[in-house]
Amino acid sequence: MSEDAQRTERIQQAIDIKTKPPGSLGAIEKLALQMAVAQKTDEPVADPARLLLFAGDHGLVEEGVSAWPSEVTAQMVLNFLAGGAAANVFAKSNNIGISVVDAGVMSDLPDHPDLFRANIRKGTRNALKENALTLEEVSAALVFGEELASDEVSVGTKVVALGEMGIGNTSSAALLAHAIEGISLDLLTGPGAGLDGDGVNRKLDILRKTAERRPGKLEPMDALCAFGGLEIACMAGALIGAAQSNAVVLVDGFIATSAALCALRMHPELEGNVVYAHKSKEPGHKAMLEALNASPLLDLELRLGEGSGALLAFPLLRNACAMLNEMATFESAAVSGKQE
Repeated sequence: MSEDAQRTERIQQAIDIKTKPPGSLGAIEKLALQMAVAQKTDEPVADPARLLLFAGDHGLVEEGVSAWPSEVTAQMVLNFLAGGAAANVFAKSNNIGISVVDAGVMSDLPDHPDLFRANIRKGTRNALKENALTLEEVSAALVFGEELASDEVSVGTKVVALGEMGIGNTSSAALLAHAIEGISLDLLTGPGAGLDGDGVNRKLDILRKTAERRPGKLEPMDALCAFGGLEIACMAGALIGAAQSNAVVLVDGFIATSAALCALRMHPELEGNVVYAHKSKEPGHKAMLEALNASPLLDLELRLGEGSGALLAFPLLRNACAMLNEMATFESAAVSGKQE
């Protein structure tokens, strides 16, 4: 029996003898077991945790796929750095630090101690007309994300949460899931950051034309080249780097899940390290989660991004660990077991 299999059996037995009917804490029991095996310890912990928030722009926005202009990406990065966004508020209440990453923002950003720069290119190319990224650019983004997350784990971080900001990135995420999994664009295309019905129809038409430029199923690297974006490729790299370092990776919503799809199709052995925070209100997220056989922790009708759903789900990880590490057993509490 492998070390992981032995640990799984041992931790499950430890959970089952807690002072409760077996299985009565449902998904929390499964989460505790998953975290123990992922961290390769009998006493998993959720703290310290850190949100890696990747920002990037998309050339496809030129075609009208978003209700917002590209400059909002940089403006929101400044908001993150100033502490004014939902992600900042939720991170502060959970005692989680944030690293903001300029994965490929078109505008120039001032230096800041919490800002990291990938320095690959300023935004992707227009994927309707040409590949969004070159193979070298995708590779650089993956390596950057992997090294950033690995460095974070090396200083003691136990949970790496993934979030993003990028006007137009629901289009990129939809195109990636369509290309890699063959999911219909009709299912994957939604309002993003606020398109009305006509806007969604226009977006779907543009995405169909964009997908026709690279028809058929694509491998993750080819899909990232074809459709971007830099923040998604960096997130995929971060998942790989954190998971390979035995950290738990807490994935946010629709766009972050597209990054997880890319990463896990390249490295399926890392699946056990990934926790999906929530099911987004963006309609395509359900189809993407089903393709990954994923069971998200929450369903709060969120559609913000920024890692907001991951931060809201984080206390469940903290409490799952507390249940395993601190809850009494029937024997230690002198509580009678179930009658045969």
